[in-house]
Amino acid sequence: MARYTQAKCKLCRREGEKLFLKGDRCYTDKCAYEKRPYPPGHAGRMRHKMSDYAIQLREKQKVRRMYGVLEGQFRMYYKRAEGMKGVAGHNLLFLLERRLDNVIYRLGFANSRDQARQLVRHGIFKLNGRRVSIPSMQVKAEDVIEVREEARKIPVINEAQEVIARRGCPEWLESDGANFKGTVKAMPSREDIQFPINEQLIVELYSK
Repeated sequence: MARYTQAKCKLCRREGEKLFLKGDRCYTDKCAYEKRPYPPGHAGRMRHKMSDYAIQLREKQKVRRMYGVLEGQFRMYYKRAEGMKGVAGHNLLFLLERRLDNVIYRLGFANSRDQARQLVRHGIFKLNGRRVSIPSMQVKAEDVIEVREEARKIPVINEAQEVIARRGCPEWLESDGANFKGTVKAMPSREDIQFPINEQLIVELYSK
């Protein structure tokens, strides 16, 4: 599957805020955005007046990059969100939040969504007792996710568990780090997504 392989810190700088793409490093003074909080390139420090379209595009790119999905995938999620009951922008965020790789990251079994995606593809986790390897799977209420017993000594999983207190676990999930297990207590609500996102800009972009 195609994926972004360039420097992730450039994405944060391009979007003008931290997207937390490199896990625990983003919380330290080693974070590239802390050192250079302006877009990459020669014209990065220049001020540019952005059009309405540019503002909408940047918001879409920010969310897409934060969750680590490709353009085609993101458009597919939006079309699906449009066909659901409720507000399209909220539905879009709910679909992204319910991705298995995102839930594993939120539960503290990985330092980043990218790392969670890689672990899922290697079959490290079980969903309701069955081994899974598809990062885009949608979880539902009462689903139980656990690390396979033979994989519980993997260093990156234990390291991630040590920093979950700093990142916090959303209320719609329950993390049981001692038993390498997590539960989906309920479906996410808009209030559970604390990252500053203006989903209405994405709706306006795709409505043109």
